[in-house]
This record gives sequence, C-alpha cells and structure tokens, in this order.
Amino acid sequence: MSSLTRLSVGLLAAVAFAPASVLAAATATPLDNGWQFRLLPESAQASQHADLTSWTPAHVPGSVQTDLLTTGNIGDPFYRDNEAQLQWIGLADWDYQLTFNVDAGTLKQDHVDLVFDGVDTFADIVVNDKPLLKTGNMFRRWRIPVKHVLHAGNNTLLVRLHSPIAKLQPWLLMQSYALPGEFDSAFGDEPKGKQTSNYVRKANYQYGWDWGPRFVTIGIWQPVRLESWTDARLDDFHIAQPHVDADRAELAAEVSLQAGKAGAAQVMLTWTGPDGSNGQMAKDVSLTAGNNTLQLPLLIDHPQRWWPVGYGQQNLYRFHVEVKRGNDLLVSADRNTGLRSVQLNRDKDPWGRSFAFVVNGVPIFAKGADLIPTDSFPERTTPEQLKQLLTSTRDANMNMLRMWGGGYYQSDAFYDLADQLGIMIWQDFMFGGAITPYDSAFLGNSRVEAEEQVRRLRNHPSIVLWCGNNEVQTGWESWPDRIDFQKSIAADERQRIETGMRELFNNTLRKVVKENDSDVPYWASSPSTDFDGEANVLNDGDYHYWKVWSGSEPIDHYLDVTPRFQSEYGLQSFPVMSTIERFAAPSDMTPNSPVMRAHQKFANGNGNDRLLLYIRANYGEPKDFASFVYLSQLMQAEGIELAAEHLRSARPQSMGSLYWQLNDVWPGPSWSSLDYFGRWKALQYHAKRFYAPVDIVPIRRDGRTSLYLVSDRTTPFKATVRTHIMDMAGKSLSETSQTVDATAQASTKLGEYTDAALLHGGRAANTVASFDVIEDGRVVAHHLLYFGVAKTLALPRQPGLHAEWRDEGKTLRISSKQLARGVWIDFGKLDANLSGNAFDMLPGEHIDIAVDSTADLASLKAALKLTSLVDTVQAETAK
Repeated sequence: MSSLTRLSVGLLAAVAFAPASVLAAATATPLDNGWQFRLLPESAQASQHADLTSWTPAHVPGSVQTDLLTTGNIGDPFYRDNEAQLQWIGLADWDYQLTFNVDAGTLKQDHVDLVFDGVDTFADIVVNDKPLLKTGNMFRRWRIPVKHVLHAGNNTLLVRLHSPIAKLQPWLLMQSYALPGEFDSAFGDEPKGKQTSNYVRKANYQYGWDWGPRFVTIGIWQPVRLESWTDARLDDFHIAQPHVDADRAELAAEVSLQAGKAGAAQVMLTWTGPDGSNGQMAKDVSLTAGNNTLQLPLLIDHPQRWWPVGYGQQNLYRFHVEVKRGNDLLVSADRNTGLRSVQLNRDKDPWGRSFAFVVNGVPIFAKGADLIPTDSFPERTTPEQLKQLLTSTRDANMNMLRMWGGGYYQSDAFYDLADQLGIMIWQDFMFGGAITPYDSAFLGNSRVEAEEQVRRLRNHPSIVLWCGNNEVQTGWESWPDRIDFQKSIAADERQRIETGMRELFNNTLRKVVKENDSDVPYWASSPSTDFDGEANVLNDGDYHYWKVWSGSEPIDHYLDVTPRFQSEYGLQSFPVMSTIERFAAPSDMTPNSPVMRAHQKFANGNGNDRLLLYIRANYGEPKDFASFVYLSQLMQAEGIELAAEHLRSARPQSMGSLYWQLNDVWPGPSWSSLDYFGRWKALQYHAKRFYAPVDIVPIRRDGRTSLYLVSDRTTPFKATVRTHIMDMAGKSLSETSQTVDATAQASTKLGEYTDAALLHGGRAANTVASFDVIEDGRVVAHHLLYFGVAKTLALPRQPGLHAEWRDEGKTLRISSKQLARGVWIDFGKLDANLSGNAFDMLPGEHIDIAVDSTADLASLKAALKLTSLVDTVQAETAK
C-alpha cells in the first residue's frame, strides 16, 4: 500500500482516543465534516506559498501535512529526499475553520460543551469570534463550555494553530541555557543544542529520531464533537481490581458523573462472564449538583481470569451500569475488561534483585519488542493496520510490547486488540529521553495529561506496567552531552533540574498511577532501579544494552551481559527491496547514495557504514545492493537471535527480552523487524522461532558450547533431545539421543561440550550440529550450530534449492540437496503471508511453507525467487 493510499484509508478510518466504554445520556454531535484550512496570511511563509492562504477543504482528524498531501500541494513526504523540502510546514501557523449548525433543542439543554479529544499542539479556540481557550498539550482532551456563545443556526469554529518551534524558539534563545534534548535538526530550523521539543508536550519523535524523519506536525489530530446535556453526563466508568485470585475477584465499580441537580438516584450494575454467567446489584445514592463519584463493591467467585498469550485464555467480562432517577435514565455505560492480578517481583536473590512480571501468581518471561509510533502522521493508522501489527506480534510468539515514551499514547482500538490477543503492554508515559523543565506549569500540565491517560486506559488488562519515561535518568547520569551540560551550569541550578525530574517521575506520576490505577505497578524510568540507585545496572532493574551496534562491538558481545530484564538492544537492517522501491528511484540503489543516507537516520546517515561493518565481519562483501539489503536482514536476525536466546537460557537470572524495535514510522533502514508496510523482515521470522514456547539453545563461545532446553510451558514434559553432527554435504558424523525431563517455566542446562567433542573429527568450516527436541514423535524445537562466523565456513556454492507448489498453491515445499544458509523466499512486488522464511536447511531436508496471498498462483510462480547466503557474497569472500 503506498503512502498516498495509506493516507486516504487512514483519513476515512482514523483511530481516535475514544473512550473504551460506550457512554449514554449526553447528546454528542460529531464535528468531522466541512472543515477548511489555510496558511495564516500573516505567517512568514505566506510570501512563498501565497496560494495556500485561501481556504481549502480539510480532514479532521488530521494534520496540515496530510491535508496538503490530499490536496496535491505537496508530494509524498516519504519519497526520496522530500523530507527536506517540507520542513517549512511545521514552522508556519495555520487556521482550521468549520461552520456548524446548532438547533434550538440543543440550546435548551443546560450544558453545551465543545470537546476536542486532541489538538496538536498550540492552538487558539475561537467560537463565533469569541476566544475561548488556548491549548498546549497534544495528549490532553479539552472540554469548553460554549452555550453562552452559540446561537440557533450556523455557528463558526476557528482553530488557529501555532508552530511549536516558532512559538518557543525566540523564548529559548533568550535563556541562559537550553536543556539537553535528543536529536538536533538536520535542516537548520533550530540551532544545534537548542531544541524546543523538551519544553512542549508533543510527540518527541516528530522532531526527528535515529530511525525516523522530522515532520513537526500541526493539526486537529483527534475527533471534535459538541456535547449537550441537562440531567447528567458520565465522565468515567471504571472496574477497579483490588484483589483477584483463582477463588474470587474483589472488585469496585466506580462511576464518575456530572449531575445537573442534587437528588436521590439508583445505580444498577450487571455483569456477564465469558461463559455467559452473570450477576447484578443495585445501590441507592444521593447525587450532588456537580461532580459525583459512586462506588459499588462487587465479588465474583471463581473468576475466569485474563491471561497473557501462552498462559491461558484472554477472558473478558462485560459490565453494564445505569444511573436512574425514578424511571428516568440519567447515564449508562458498558465496559469490557479482564480480571487479573499483576505484580512486579523485586525480590533479592543470588544475582541481586529480580525484575519479573507475575500475572495471576505465575512468573512470566517477557518475550517481545519495543513499539514506536505506527506512522509519522498518526491519523493515517487504521484499525486494520493495528490488527496486522498486533497479530504479527502474537504470531511471532511475543507476549509483551514496551510502548516507548517518545511517541504518543495509542488508541483504545490498539489496547482492545492487545486485550483480545493477550499481549502485555509496558506503557511508558510520553517522555522520550530529553531532560524535562522543572517549572510548575510544565509539571502541572504533565500531571493532568497523565491523569487523563491513565483514567482512559486503566481498564485494559493488557497494561501491566506504567513507566515514567524512556532513558531520562540514565541519560542524565551517563551520556556525554548531559555530563558536559551539568558542568556548564551552576550547582544550584543543576540541583533544581534534578529535583524537578525526580518530582515528576518519582512522585507526581507515581501518585497519579497509585490514585487512579493502583492495580498496576509503576516504574520510574527505563532503564532504572526505580530511583533506588544508579540506572542501567546488571543486577537490579531493567537494562538497555547498546555496546553492540552503537558501540560497534562484535555481535557475540551480547553474551557478555546477563541483566535482570533487557528492555532494549538492537541491530539495524534495511527493509525488503519492494519496500525500498517505494521510496527510492533506481539511481538511488547504493548504500551511501544521497537518498539512502537521507533515509538512514543513525549517525547523520553514516549508519549504512555501520551495517557494512557488521556484514563484512560476519558474512563477507555483498555482491550488489540487493545483496547488501539481504545480508543486513540476515545479520540482524542472527544477532538478535543470539542475544534473545542467551537471555532466555539465563532464566530466572534474566526474565525479559524486548528487542529494539518492532515497527517503523516510515520506509527505510532501522532496527525494526516489521517494516513500514507491515512486511516481515528476517528478524520477525527468526523471532517466531527463538520466542517459541519451547526452544533448544546452543550457546557457543571460545570453543565451548553450553546446551539449554528452555520451556515457557506451565507444566513439565518428557522429550528426546537428538544431536546430529554432519558435514555440509550430508555425511553423518555422529547421532545421539537423550531423554530429558523438561522443567516447567525454566531453562534446563543439558550439557557443555568442547568443539572437539561435538565435531567428531569433522572440519570446523565444513561441519554443522543439529539439535532437535522431539515430543511424541514430533519435533517441537530445532536449532543448528556452526563452528565459526559465516564467512569462515565452507558453505556449498550450489546447495541445490528447489521449490514445489502443493495444495493448489496453498503450500510451498522448499528442498535442498546440501546445506543452505539463510534461505529467503521472495515474491518481488507481490505480497504473501508465509508461515516461515529466513531459515537454514540441512542436506536432503524439505520444509513446507503455508502461503496466503491475494495474488494468483501463476503470478506467484512467476515472481518466486529463492536466495541463500552464498548467492549474495562475492566469491573471493566465500569459502
């Protein structure tokens, strides 16, 4: 799907911050049609873009950038180097206006509110020429009483949006210092080291990151509506879970409402379980005029609990509440939620202090990745794309995503899907690494944002952790630019900054979670020890490891560290050629062409040299650009596999592996395993195997191999472990089997072997060890071990790969005469969902791959291409 197609679909099905509950009573009128926008004529940019100062149809929800794309005033922002030509948009001021009709019945209501679910970011709200509100936070909802300025018939709404850079930069340049931020602009619109993004509550990534472009969006990015009511308006309906275990769930239904007048009322609550069981209760209450919080304690015996994927069913209960005055219904709401308990185990043990998630009393080894925003322009993401994203997460045997703090809080549709699929969510608050201001206005703004978001999302059982920020503490303590900054300011000012950060992340946000979602643990920063000492240490808290890649250290250095929970680590790769061809021309197809450097955001475009460094060290010299792309994916997949399996084998010393990163905001090279269009890279296919519930893990270093059987199953099982040593042409050198008792939720060490003991006289360059776990005659885990990096191996130059279509095109059987390393199935521009890809094949082996595609079989046959490692490296580098 092209960027333009994504846009048109996204605008028709924009994902909003709509409450998860279905609310009734207040009359809501969407204000989503008839909008217009223009470049403010007084903007400095108007002289060069005078044609845009006239009113033009707009989309709400949306942004200026996507509206300009829809109207044809700009080209695809992601194509080639268009990013550089579009920076002026985020530096200008823009108007959005709407004429909307209000009938006499609406005006008869006692209350009429104008509600913005999200404005990006600085805006003046004007109704019928009456200024009503100035906004200043992308993540907040804004409710404005407007009855006094409305009249029957047509009314006008003007939203004047200000460039956050133009608004803040003059002030910042007058200050004695600028707080350390993240990534300086590559386009000269902000001086180096003078980043305004620290000072505004807006998605940080839109200012540019080391995996994404700089598009400082401006717009009304969430829905707008008019709400009218007289008797009551429901603010919130929450099911708190003070205690849940297998025997009973002790719950508290909380209803928050605005009442038009005081008086007696009755609250009626009904619930329905996943199996159809149900119950109800009622309570007489006395309402006061204004804010009311009503609570109903509730017990459910033997609850059908919600479980993470792989541990049980994703059971969801449905709750319905009504508040009546006599026979008159004041408000009603429906809420779906799962019943479960969540703890963060922080016990002291032989390795320090644990960091382990415990759901319903069961310790969970967290397997997953870090999630970034789904697009540079959030309004383009559709529910279908979210479903694809989370389904790919589950299908790769992941059970957790960490929602990184430099983006935005996702839609309820996202969390609903996570609930249904059993994907646990580590939820950062939206602070992405920049040092935060300490003034009371910033703190207060952030507090309200947090309260609103926690209250919006707290009924989702998938959320198992609230985390204050990404890398703020560790950055302050250890990053060179922050150390230099601290030396440049007075000691008392440094103390004020530190106190401000601690107040925000250790006190304010922690209090917000405790008061609004006490069922879920809070963690101050990632990585950290929850302000109980230095951040990013191996024996306590969570850990980010970047010596491999950022520090250019060899991939096997992943084995140097065994943290309690590794919440970030990663290697880059390019997306597949069909994705690259969507943003680049044929003349761009070299690693360091200007366009490839423009899409490579690591180290100001030098990241492709880093990719080549790792490719050459492990595989040799790529034959051409397509080979470079393939080898980047193979390197990423095999490197992350080594790290992830090392962490899994170290259970319970380590209890989590979240690699950076799952997805992309645009097409280009990055650390992702899913590209911008949702296509699986080699890493995603490898993750499906190395995150499988049962895994056989050989860890080889310095000529010795330790073999582990890893099981996430909650019950033990018996199996046979087969070890087969052969040369790469298929000659068997040794085959042994042993019966093992696989311990539940554990890593069991099966043995330790020297190279000589495994090789059985074979040459290291020409021998492979195959390990299989066999249960009831079925292979449930499989792993190959080589005795050197790929470029030192005598891989067969012609492995004899063959493809055969079966089951009327639903199955593709791949066979190989000799050993084939890194087999990649590709259909060019045709998309197909495959059950497996990016695998090694033993001599004489065949593998059946399920194929699902909208393309016809003849087209798939014509497009099919099989590639293996030996096809992609120059001959002189291959043994």
